[in-house]
Order: sequence, then C-alpha cells, then structure tokens
Amino acid sequence: MTDQTNSGSSCCGSCGSCGTGAATDVQVHGIGVTTTYKVSGMTCGHCETAVSKEISALDGVTAVTAVADTGEVKVTSAAPLDQEAVRAAVDEAGYELVGQA
Repeated sequence: MTDQTNSGSSCCGSCGSCGTGAATDVQVHGIGVTTTYKVSGMTCGHCETAVSKEISALDGVTAVTAVADTGEVKVTSAAPLDQEAVRAAVDEAGYELVGQA
C-alpha cells in the first residue's frame, strides 16, 4: 500500500493530474460480488486513482470504480469483502469510508 494522505479538502494543488471528475476504473480480472461504498474526501481524478489503487490491492478484488462526484466506489470481488479491510485501504489512501451505499 502507498503512504499518501489527503491533508485538505482537495489534493489538486499537489499533483495537477486531475481529470474532469470521470470515474476511475481499475479492472483486475473476472466477475463476482459487487458492493458500493460511500467515501468522503474524494474531489478529483487523483483521489479516485488513489482510492482505487488501495482497494484493488485487497485479496479477491477484481474491479474498482471510484467516482469523486458522487463519493461512491463500486468494488467487485470474488467473495464479500471484510468492511474493516476496505476501511483500512481507504484510510491508507487518505480518505474516509462512510459505509456501504
């Protein structure tokens, strides 16, 4: 996992790599259980990428789609994920897991 934090309401000033708020979609492989989570603090494409990267590193995750505009992260996994593992991944990215949508 990466060592990254979100110190303000937006990370845009730190990287300049933000997109237009389109979803960041990470496909690992296969299909399975899809769960939608609410995450607070995402404001841009960089945020979406950071959250997607950390969650996609969890065992069993096959796809992650993060949307900063809605604060939703759709996660597909081989089996249901432990919510505390998802929370830890979101925290590692520098954001807060609110819960399931």
